[in-house]
Amino acid sequence: MILYHGSDVEVIEPRIIISEKGKDFGCAFYLTPIKEQAERMAKRKQRINKSGSAIVSVFEWNEKSKGLLKYKNFPSPNLEWLEMIIECRTNPSFIHGYDIVEGKIADDSVGETVLFVVDGVMKKEDAIERLKFQKINSQIAFCSDNSIKYLKFLNSYEVK
Repeated sequence: MILYHGSDVEVIEPRIIISEKGKDFGCAFYLTPIKEQAERMAKRKQRINKSGSAIVSVFEWNEKSKGLLKYKNFPSPNLEWLEMIIECRTNPSFIHGYDIVEGKIADDSVGETVLFVVDGVMKKEDAIERLKFQKINSQIAFCSDNSIKYLKFLNSYEVK
């Protein structure tokens, strides 16, 4: 499977950056099967870091590794998905124990719904109902050094 990582630098050797807290599935190296999503993320990183480049690094993932690792897939938003995102975003010491987590991304619009739940404005069940009507992109989080071994860097390109 071809996966994409958007950043303001080329990433040849992926690694997990522990200092990046508050991510959907915890500290991980995040990729997406959606090229356009990675390009938007690269442009976003370029703006945030005020850097000169927006780069998409392209990887091949051997999906057979799913059977060799602790793998969790959330094909659609559900209560377990929401609870994991809330736990990962609000509890810096939380470790879910998976090598790879695949699921929907809690971007700005989804993130707002998650915050409503965290702040007690909305029940989890109502949030899931609300999210059923939103177009939500996908992400794959490689959460362990062992999982990253199954990624092969192919190339990178600059987004104009």
